[in-house]
Amino acid sequence: MVDGFSILITHGLMLFAAWRLLSRPDLDREDGDAPKGFAARRKP
Repeated sequence: MVDGFSILITHGLMLFAAWRLLSRPDLDREDGDAPKGFAARRKP
């Protein structure tokens, strides 16, 4: 029971993280296409 619950929790969190990452609007943009605020944050 505990093993199934821990697997459910970890896989659920990974699914949630993947869903959040794939729903980002800047995922399919190149560096030249990125908004100024995003490009400024990425460059140190």
